[in-house]
Amino acid sequence: MGFIVKVFRYPKTSCEFLPVSLLETVRAARRAAQILAQLSPAERDRALLAVATALEAAQADILAANAVDMAAAADLPKALQARLALKPSKMAGMAAGVRDVARLPDPLNQRQIHRELDAGLILERRTCPLGTIAAIFEARPDAVPQIASLAIKSGNGAILKGGKEATHSCAAIFAAIRQGLAASTVPPDALQLISTREETVALLALDRELDLIVPRGSNEFVRYIQDHTRIAVLGHADGICHLYVDGAADPAKAIALAVDAKTQYPAACNAIETLLVDAAIAPTLLPPIAQALREQGVELRGDERAGALCPMNPATAADWATEYCDLILAVKVVDGLEAALTHIQTYGSRHTEAIVTEDAAQAETFLNTVDAAGVYWNCSTRFADGFRYGFGAEVGISTQKMPPRGPVGLEGLVTYKYRLVGQGQTVAQYTGPSARPFHHRDLPL
Repeated sequence: MGFIVKVFRYPKTSCEFLPVSLLETVRAARRAAQILAQLSPAERDRALLAVATALEAAQADILAANAVDMAAAADLPKALQARLALKPSKMAGMAAGVRDVARLPDPLNQRQIHRELDAGLILERRTCPLGTIAAIFEARPDAVPQIASLAIKSGNGAILKGGKEATHSCAAIFAAIRQGLAASTVPPDALQLISTREETVALLALDRELDLIVPRGSNEFVRYIQDHTRIAVLGHADGICHLYVDGAADPAKAIALAVDAKTQYPAACNAIETLLVDAAIAPTLLPPIAQALREQGVELRGDERAGALCPMNPATAADWATEYCDLILAVKVVDGLEAALTHIQTYGSRHTEAIVTEDAAQAETFLNTVDAAGVYWNCSTRFADGFRYGFGAEVGISTQKMPPRGPVGLEGLVTYKYRLVGQGQTVAQYTGPSARPFHHRDLPL
């Protein structure tokens, strides 16, 4: 997922027109979050371990609920079905992810600045929770434990809203999470689950109650959220990733990486949507790459030069700007690195881009020039993931320039405050002809 933080300004919507039950739900989460933020790191970690155990204990119920959702999803696109489906292996990953979050260092109350401005006037900057977030996602039931665990660890309240396609799955997972919290000191109200489209729309007006909205889903869905709220949005818009096969690429690496980056999980936002091949190597390398991709069921759509080297459907202008999330891949033959960089700059979504080459100078130019949250050399774009980065879980992937960028874990859910402790000092003492000087002496953190 790629993320953009954006704050929209337009006339306020009064809370008096919102459903009372929703407003009370959000306020209950906010009150509980204030208690959660005061708990010790050990208490929050014990709650996470209890949640992981509860998810494992409820596996049969969760899989049964998911089967109901899958039966109703037969007409959905394959990409959505892939995101919706739960299996024992994915369930095991959920519990493991929650435990991984518990093992991470505590993100709260970390002193980032410790400075003596003057004798007896001490400045600190310490991390603290954002407050209350709303996470809205489409057919992604596994997002429930990911975001819930990050919220607990970071001391934030969370309003969770799954897509209608995942209603039963999300409810079963959430019930297990609340069961785990019941055995801990974390107030269960810190996490809330809502289920209707009307509630989603109403959430967008709660700028006085919510501190961040995290939408995960289709481009249209995320852009709707961005365009209809003035709450800060950490939202994935596009995931158009490229793999550039340089003229100095190792053929075996190029084939393996193209297949993995496209087929390992084509519904993921970090799967490649376009393959760029240097014209110098295309005649010998593009045919075996195309053959390997076809064997995995990939439909290839190539430009005229690619089509002349091996059979594939002709690409249109729209293919270069399309996030398929499916076994479809656009293919283009380019005249070297500069042409590849120009294409990526034109069509890339600043998510993840990769080069295959044995030429270190070419690789360094690619890594330094490409404007993306992730730039890779001789490895699959599918590594763009919070779990694989060691973050335990992720809220999503941010493609913005300002932090957080790339896979967003705990650091994206905390902010900081400045604490200044004095002994009666006034600003007047430090101004005018007889002003006292500041020391500005950094102290140990």
